[in-house]
Amino acid sequence: MATSSLHSLNTFALKASAREIVAVRKLEQLHACLPLSQPYLVLGGGSNMLFCGDFDGTVIHNQMRDIEYWQDEQNHYFNVAGGENWHQFVMSCVNKGIGGLENLALIPGSVGAAPVQNIGAYGVELADVCESVKAIDLRTGKEVSFDRQQCQFAYRESIFKTNRDYFIHHVVFKLPKQWQAVLSYGELKAWSRELNSQPSPLAIANEVIKVRNNKLPDPNDIPNVGSFFKNPVVESSHAKQLKLSYPEMPQYEVGHSVKLAAGWLIDQLGLKGHQVGGAAVHERQALVLVNKNKATSRDVMDLAQHIIEQVDLKYGVKLEPEVNIIGHQGYGTLKEFAGE
Repeated sequence: MATSSLHSLNTFALKASAREIVAVRKLEQLHACLPLSQPYLVLGGGSNMLFCGDFDGTVIHNQMRDIEYWQDEQNHYFNVAGGENWHQFVMSCVNKGIGGLENLALIPGSVGAAPVQNIGAYGVELADVCESVKAIDLRTGKEVSFDRQQCQFAYRESIFKTNRDYFIHHVVFKLPKQWQAVLSYGELKAWSRELNSQPSPLAIANEVIKVRNNKLPDPNDIPNVGSFFKNPVVESSHAKQLKLSYPEMPQYEVGHSVKLAAGWLIDQLGLKGHQVGGAAVHERQALVLVNKNKATSRDVMDLAQHIIEQVDLKYGVKLEPEVNIIGHQGYGTLKEFAGE
């Protein structure tokens, strides 16, 4: 029987509980509870989780905090504990004039969760700045280390998303001293054109914060998990057909494929503000689903399924959730739990 509340540990503020919650501030605390019986779940800031009911297992809450710094002639290095707040770490760097993370400002969540999703924004991904990831294999209790290549980073993907048995306790970041601003993304590009000189990392971070605050609701004010859906990647031939029918459709080349803007697809269907029970599409950003009025997980799932079906019907494009879907026994798909 689930007894420990997860309500305050997920930014969607959905009512859910777990059989047990273990707070880990030191690795000794983790080792003391190993081996774990299945199912188990590692939780950081809870900013990318949709709990579809109570979790019938152990939640390991990463609360480890510490940051170690060193440098060489070319780079700055940070060894950051997984429980550190992501945005606070970004701001600690840019406030020192150290660039590389500024485009990733204000992304909610913890440092340990960042490699799992390979978080990204405004032309920069975690994969661009991650040197290595240190973890404990929860199946064996052994220490494991992954270099950037071994992390198998892809768009919102990594080895840590396909294999959920790792507790990420530290992430090492490598930030070049010969820093180059990335200002190719829409709003940042327009903003930078009005400047007389190259902006500092802090100035860029502040602009990113301004843009995000204008587009995205603060989970502390309106519970949400940020972008609910991934931007879909389609074949070039499909993208060309869509461009003929919808000339205004934003498209971005990714290798031999094309990435579409999920928010635009949803917005064009007139779904901003659309509500199912207590869950709704945010009125300013169609990519964000919000807990407007005591939403249940069923409300959120039904709303998400409706959006997926409508986008597929109109564009022949299948949206996939970016959020992690958690059921009674752990990770699953929206389709699995929507039928429960």
